[in-house]
Amino acid sequence: MSVLRSLLFAPGNHSRKVEKALTLDADAVILDLEDAVAVSEKIVTREVVAQALIGPRRSKAYVRVNAYDTPYCFGDIQAVVGHGLDGIVLPKVETPDQLSTIDWLITQLEHDRGLDAGMIDLIPIIETGKGLAVVENIAHAPQRVRRLSFGAGDFSLDMNIRWTMEEHELDYARAKIATASRAARLESPLDTVFIHLGMLEGLRSSSERARNFGFQGKLCIHPEQIEPVNQVFSPSSEEIKQAQKYVDAFKAAEASGSASIQVEGYFIDYPIVEKAQRTLDVAKAIEQSRRRV
Repeated sequence: MSVLRSLLFAPGNHSRKVEKALTLDADAVILDLEDAVAVSEKIVTREVVAQALIGPRRSKAYVRVNAYDTPYCFGDIQAVVGHGLDGIVLPKVETPDQLSTIDWLITQLEHDRGLDAGMIDLIPIIETGKGLAVVENIAHAPQRVRRLSFGAGDFSLDMNIRWTMEEHELDYARAKIATASRAARLESPLDTVFIHLGMLEGLRSSSERARNFGFQGKLCIHPEQIEPVNQVFSPSSEEIKQAQKYVDAFKAAEASGSASIQVEGYFIDYPIVEKAQRTLDVAKAIEQSRRRV
């Protein structure tokens, strides 16, 4: 089971920021070739990112390439696919065909460069009205796509939405992305960045809202955001304790022929115990990832 609670963006053209980001506690770092890099530096930044991918780090390493319809996407992918790359983040995805083409390109590069087939993850960002409108089809794209992500910055621009602190205006998009992910049997999706730096309570609220919609983690734009995001998307000690109590009690009841019980006034049946087991599985995966660091 993979764990992607926090994914920290780092501008690919700032070597020191990249080096520092790769030492932090984010579950993944996304080295950025898109919005964080000026047009004049996009091509030369590819080599900086490629070198960073083969250096030491404590997290997974992804690269956000430029969008499919730009003159940079093809060259970006050619430059970074290799040993050390965990995945490609593809922005502004609007059709399944875009993902199929990128999947084909990555497959050829994996073969040519001696990599295991399918080892490189592909994360599409849904961040336009057109992409959201066909997100169900996008979610059924190539097997390489294991989870979707949401980008509210470009989405609010495209849709002319006022992105407020309460984020109620994002509810429909979050619900649709989460539902499409589940229908396609993908992992739970990744939530948008929170753009208000220093406002950690607002970040927590945004993260809690996304978690309540079924998201597994959140994109981050500053190191200060990693710890609060990791906390929100990790089961608390109380949640783990309660989940274990439910699982243990249900196993005992099931062994005696009962499939519905009460534990401290709470009704427990198969869906509830399955959700409790999922909590335990997430907690175990987080602990295992810590031991690998």
